[in-house]
Amino acid sequence: MNRHKNLLRSSIGAAIGAAICLSLGLNLAVAEEPRATVPPKLPAPDAATRLAPNYDCWLDAKRGVVLVDGQVSLRRGMLEMFACIRNTKEHEAVVSANTQAFLVHAALLRLGAEPGHPAQFVPEFKPPAGTEIDVSVEWLDLQGKLQTVKAQDWVRDMKTGKAMTYPWVFAGSRFWTDEETGKQYYQAEGGDFICVSNFGTAALDIPVESSQSNDALEFEAFTERIPPLGTPVRLVLKPVLKEKSAKAEGGGEKAE
Repeated sequence: MNRHKNLLRSSIGAAIGAAICLSLGLNLAVAEEPRATVPPKLPAPDAATRLAPNYDCWLDAKRGVVLVDGQVSLRRGMLEMFACIRNTKEHEAVVSANTQAFLVHAALLRLGAEPGHPAQFVPEFKPPAGTEIDVSVEWLDLQGKLQTVKAQDWVRDMKTGKAMTYPWVFAGSRFWTDEETGKQYYQAEGGDFICVSNFGTAALDIPVESSQSNDALEFEAFTERIPPLGTPVRLVLKPVLKEKSAKAEGGGEKAE
């Protein structure tokens, strides 16, 4: 009996000792790992209208843009989207956006953008369509200087090794209605905000076929160009209203 007690005590002691050593080792490893300094957050835009009190989303009608704040959520890895809705798909998106997708949808409509449709897969593939949307990213560097890049510059095309060249289009996601309550749900709220793989629920997507299968993903984070994890960023979405602009400049269609 005493022998069993001694063995038990020895085992417990060894386990505690190992746990202490492991804890110390982990603490040392954490202490030795350099932690990136995160730049400050951009101030709220002056001449823009906040679209909801609990979300960082604004409409700047004068500039013709929608502004969405978020943070860098991924710097290394395969991508299915450039930006997701916060607390959804941060493991496969460069930016986590502090907004509801439908707020952005409504604001783009206000600016004259027209939703087309997300990717369609049956009976045959049809690529996403809709008004083209320019997407850029703003943030402050460690010196407090404003930086701006095209969102494509943070997405690497693995076929070319260069930045993605495809634009985004306003696919518009889709609504699902709960038959019991009659309440409508905008399906992009599940995370499919600004996609680089085709989803039938995407708010914005690229207008070409791009698989969402893990073994066929075509894009990855352009690590060298992306600031540290957690860096506050601002997405700037601007509809490209080419047809309306052309008609306005030309005074309408030419009479025969």
